[in-house]
Amino acid sequence: MDSQTSQSFQTPQSPHTFQVDLRGLVDLLSHHLYSSPKVYLRELLQNAVDAITARRAEQPDAPATVRVYVDKGAEGTLRVEDSGVGLTESDVHSLLATIGRSSKRDDGLQAARSDFLGQFGIGLLACFVVAERIRVVSRSARTPDAAPVEWTATDDGSYTVRTLPHEARTEPGTTVHLVARAGAGEWLAEERVRSLARDFGSLLPYDVRVGDEAIAELPAPWDRAYPSPATRRVALARHCHDLFGFTPLDSIDLDVPLAGVRGVAYVLPSAVSPAQRASHRVHLKGMLLTERAEQLLPDWAFFVRCVLDTDSLRPTASREALYEDETLAAVREALGERIRSWLTGLAAGDPERLAAFLSVHYLGVKSLARHDSEMLRTMLPWLPFETTDGRLSLEEFAQRHPVVHFTRTVEEYRQVAPIASAQGIGVVNGGYTYDSELVEALPSVRPGTVVSELDADTVTAHLDAVDPAEELALSAFLGAARAKLDPLGCDVALRAFHPLSVPALHLDDRAARHEQARAEAEEQADDLWAGILGSLRGSAPRARLVLNHLNPLIRRISGLNDPELIGTATESLYGQALLMAQRPLRPADSALLNRAFIGLLEWATHTDPGKDDRR
Repeated sequence: MDSQTSQSFQTPQSPHTFQVDLRGLVDLLSHHLYSSPKVYLRELLQNAVDAITARRAEQPDAPATVRVYVDKGAEGTLRVEDSGVGLTESDVHSLLATIGRSSKRDDGLQAARSDFLGQFGIGLLACFVVAERIRVVSRSARTPDAAPVEWTATDDGSYTVRTLPHEARTEPGTTVHLVARAGAGEWLAEERVRSLARDFGSLLPYDVRVGDEAIAELPAPWDRAYPSPATRRVALARHCHDLFGFTPLDSIDLDVPLAGVRGVAYVLPSAVSPAQRASHRVHLKGMLLTERAEQLLPDWAFFVRCVLDTDSLRPTASREALYEDETLAAVREALGERIRSWLTGLAAGDPERLAAFLSVHYLGVKSLARHDSEMLRTMLPWLPFETTDGRLSLEEFAQRHPVVHFTRTVEEYRQVAPIASAQGIGVVNGGYTYDSELVEALPSVRPGTVVSELDADTVTAHLDAVDPAEELALSAFLGAARAKLDPLGCDVALRAFHPLSVPALHLDDRAARHEQARAEAEEQADDLWAGILGSLRGSAPRARLVLNHLNPLIRRISGLNDPELIGTATESLYGQALLMAQRPLRPADSALLNRAFIGLLEWATHTDPGKDDRR
């Protein structure tokens, strides 16, 4: 390394400062950080409230007022006054003109930072989303002798600072003046400002007004004293309707003191999809943070919408969402426990309200119960299931049947339900969301209960066998029927069962369907894949068509001697059994139904050429 190179490494370099294009930064804020220009008013209210909080930390008896005025004489102008701590000229230079710096880090207030709303130092910068000029007039409460100071900034990134005569502002505090930028005047219109102020500031702890109208409505609806529980329910229902647009089935208090959370959850009056993301309203120290908080509650609690105030959850930089951290996870778990306690309370003391709730939101409770054995035990007498005995709870069904049989799909249940019911077999339809998991979990909360998945062999075993001599006499018919259905991967069996009106029953299970799908794929595959699929062939489970020997139609068909007519009749019985089971039809099944229908029409219209048909 030469001396020149060595010297270049050793020579200290002068530091440089970043240059910020304010116009570009405002564009970034408006299009990427903030969801809407409306946040400008939240920032103004937030700064005013934080200034009051800072003053009251030193002067507990200081006034606490925020006033918002829309200048009707000059369209597109707004004024916000507060009785907060105020600023000196040095404060203005170091705080207002420095992007990213927060006053909450200075003057020994770091320890009290949890009392403040803003923690990111963006401050008045957000106001440039709607304003082309910002003027701030402030007088410090900490330095009463200091003259008022004026800071004026424009959206081109320039600003001026000057001191004013003492009479320009006689009391400590700050006044912010905004002048709208082109095209943004609507955001400073009086009705829009009043609506935004009500939305953002309804739970703020100070006297906040737009003109003469009070904005804050404290205490919060869930913290107010009411003459009776019934009166409270009515008031909260009205609050829910005003806030969310629906009248709730019930309300659930969300009080988690250790997490600094107070609020209420409203139970939706109609069912919603569990996959639908729930949106909740969250206030941070009284200021509305977001009305679209999606991770506030456990996923299973999709049947409620909640509104709450917190002083512990951490906002994102835009202050329009919650930061996902350990605190939020703990709060989510605690709120979920409150909703769980409400459910168990209903089960113990208010079965009518619980029944009304479950008639709408049983799916959410099932989702919870499958992971919570205590909840499953509590809800057993109440959760409804579709069974061969009607719509019952698992507890009642298990009391009636020594073995709780269940199917994993709705199609399987529809195949066997009528026959199983007639044979005295109790079956639960486990094909709906969470149901099979809950049935399988039944022995863990109800010791001694026997649970068994129902398959084709179990159903067939419960059907009465036909006298061997009679079955032997029908061997030719059964052979022709089996030959007809063998290409479809279906066997034929003869049994006697009730109800008599059912001529045939199509039975299969998942193994049979998997084998059927494998065989179809093997037929369509090339030689290599056909060999691979062929090697996967198991014990070749097959579906079966069970013919009812007690049915008069089966008796007549079994007496046929024409093999072709037997085949057509067998195909018709097979197709009818598939339709009765409400199973999806494969292309081969549809073709079979069409072929059987045409074949039966041909036989029905067949004319013997040796006879003269004069009908």
